Amino acid sequence: MAATSAATLAKSTAAERERTAEAPAFPPPPVTARPVDRDAWIAAYRHVRGETERRAAPLSSEDQQIQSMADASPTKWHRAHTTWFFEQFLLRDHSPGYRIFDERLHYLFNSYYVAAGPRQPRISRGLITRPTAEETAAYRAYVDAAVEALVAGASAQVLDSVLPILEIGLYHEQQHQELLLTDILHAFAQNPLAPAYDPAWRFPRPRAAGGGVALPGGVTRIGHEGAGFSFDNESPRHDVLILPCTVDRALVTNAEWLAFMADGGYARPEFWLSDGWIAAQTDGWEAPGYWRREGAAWLTMTLAGMKPVDPDLPVTHISYYEADAYARWAGRDLPTEAEWEVAAREGALADAFGLVWQWTRSAYSAYPGYRPLPGALGEYNGKFMSNQFVLRGSSVATPAGHARLPYRNFFYPHQRWQFTGLRLAQSAA
Repeated sequence: MAATSAATLAKSTAAERERTAEAPAFPPPPVTARPVDRDAWIAAYRHVRGETERRAAPLSSEDQQIQSMADASPTKWHRAHTTWFFEQFLLRDHSPGYRIFDERLHYLFNSYYVAAGPRQPRISRGLITRPTAEETAAYRAYVDAAVEALVAGASAQVLDSVLPILEIGLYHEQQHQELLLTDILHAFAQNPLAPAYDPAWRFPRPRAAGGGVALPGGVTRIGHEGAGFSFDNESPRHDVLILPCTVDRALVTNAEWLAFMADGGYARPEFWLSDGWIAAQTDGWEAPGYWRREGAAWLTMTLAGMKPVDPDLPVTHISYYEADAYARWAGRDLPTEAEWEVAAREGALADAFGLVWQWTRSAYSAYPGYRPLPGALGEYNGKFMSNQFVLRGSSVATPAGHARLPYRNFFYPHQRWQFTGLRLAQSAA
């Protein structure tokens, strides 16, 4: 099982960038690069911060205020929280003489960092009508100027401490850029008018692919490797045992999901985990999230508004419970995250990146030898390693340059407001 070559990775990244039609990926130099390219770091910072504003630009002040459920956050909150992150973890401790923009905002826009202090309850973020969207823009501009001044003027010694925090802050903001789109999609889906975020938005077409890639089994290594960026939950790289199996090259499509529905998939408890069956019955699931029946046809809410379900597109907005039920109905399995990573590393999976996050059957837990980051940033990933499942790849909403092979996304098994889909696997036993 050969490791992916640098050329293959570069080709994959370029294809993903073309597929998602995003702005070019931001190019921060390695944290360890010497001499430090301060201009490149400032350019990367401006690119990421600008992408957040580009994604928020189509939204009115009223749009930016809404919180449609506890799992989602208002656009304005995303804009302010990512700004708070830089102020709290970068400027407060590493920029001598920096004056906090407004201490009250640290209560409003802290997310879950207990070590950083108390915070507004998550379910009540939509009640934060002040600061306004315009005042939030002023907050962002104030912090942006301070961060750029810090990077431009700090000593080499200070930069050694600053750059790792700046880098994780950039990737953190990209995560919120994806949430910004999925959260506003959920909000618009509750509106009887079914408004469009962007009338010209289109879901990318999947690549034609058939069959599966056979993994012979054996001991291999997964996890982050090398000097590039990674989140702490991607390490350490470690040995895993892969049993012989086949992983489908293609994602499951809407047409295939419609066949599951036509065969009574949502009404047959033999396919469902007990908790999944309860969730489906309690919430009245009879189709993926955002699907609505009109006569004999199915429509789905998209970022371009309500559209007919396209049978050729990958199914999305499904929970782990639904993905698992579909796999059982098909007489197949979901891949483990190790099986997914090995197959993707060999370049064998069509649309591994850029369309939908793919559920695996792996519980989200620590890799052997995992240690969280010190201090409050140690709360970023580690404390969520309970009762969730790993998703791999990336989605149509993921910013360009954010996806990486060992990236471990994770959600609770009932959640389906993200662009989540699946591909199947089959044990060779």
